[in-house]
Amino acid sequence: MMKTTSGMAPAVRLGILLGVFALKPDISFFAQTARTVVDNDQVKVLSVDVAPHQKTRLHDHKVNRVMIYLQAGKQTIDYQDGKKTVLNWKAGEAKWSPASGMHIAEITSDQPVTIVEVELKNAGTSTKAGSQKLDPLKVDPKHYKIEFENAQVRVFRVKLGPKETIPLHEHALNRVVTYLTGQKVKVTTPDGKSELSQHQAGDASWGGPAKHTEENLNDSPMEALVVELKG
Repeated sequence: MMKTTSGMAPAVRLGILLGVFALKPDISFFAQTARTVVDNDQVKVLSVDVAPHQKTRLHDHKVNRVMIYLQAGKQTIDYQDGKKTVLNWKAGEAKWSPASGMHIAEITSDQPVTIVEVELKNAGTSTKAGSQKLDPLKVDPKHYKIEFENAQVRVFRVKLGPKETIPLHEHALNRVVTYLTGQKVKVTTPDGKSELSQHQAGDASWGGPAKHTEENLNDSPMEALVVELKG
């Protein structure tokens, strides 16, 4: 005799009627969600929310990346060739992530993590960035600190206290900025024109070459990571 579904919970009955439970669930589908923030001829920038203790599908990364971690965490990466890597990072840390072979990744810390992934489309150059006279790291080493530099990128951190100002400086390269705190900054160009730049913590934005001063209008510090693109 055929069993009926009348005694089952509505969600279970609906699942059977739709054939949902005939398929083996793939929990890797729920491991992460990503949205594209920037996509141009130099970079693709993704904001990726990753759940803890769920493995991704087997995949690879064909280009080098800069990874910016908005929360502290730990990750295990198991490669198809048997190699295993364990990563640990602090909140607001930037790491270099070279192109890699097929692997499965899992966040092994207990909280979700949001990662801003900057995928690099061009090869870059070995020339060092920052040769211009008004390079921000030369003009204001109090507020700008280098994180790392290689053939494709220069990555630096900017920290600005409440109501503090950065003097006139120049960004010679295109760049991706990830905001680790909220931002309300007055940006003034050499011709005296000013505009307000506002972002939420976790936002990422695209910026081109520019020359300006910056003033933090907030009563709290601001912090951001800048990825300059050499390619």
